[in-house]
Amino acid sequence: QVQLVESGGGLVQAGGSLRLSCVASGKIFSINDMGWYRQAPGKQRELVADITRGGSANYADSVKGRFTISRDNAKNTVYLQMNSLKPEDTAAYYCNADIIEIIAVSPIRMTYWGQGTQVTVSS
Repeated sequence: QVQLVESGGGLVQAGGSLRLSCVASGKIFSINDMGWYRQAPGKQRELVADITRGGSANYADSVKGRFTISRDNAKNTVYLQMNSLKPEDTAAYYCNADIIEIIAVSPIRMTYWGQGTQVTVSS
């Protein structure tokens, strides 16, 4: 069983910064894409940013220039540096990872989600 644990959320004023971390643990062979999603009240969950194992990143238009996604493959960790935060960024943020596990000699691909961390930006 693989577990993703997020940290770094909290309350911050508009214009401030937060850094989210997500650590994957368990019987992991390798991790492909990792990403951050968010869900605000009354809205559908949306992709914020994702990153390949090689470091190629993709961002939602609403966060381009303000957020930076990165990863440390040796630590099975993905980060989201959030700068110039706006009230519109308020949401529960969820870590996602596409993980390969080896059961005996069989590779198994599974997608895992963290439980979420709340980010609240006050005006």
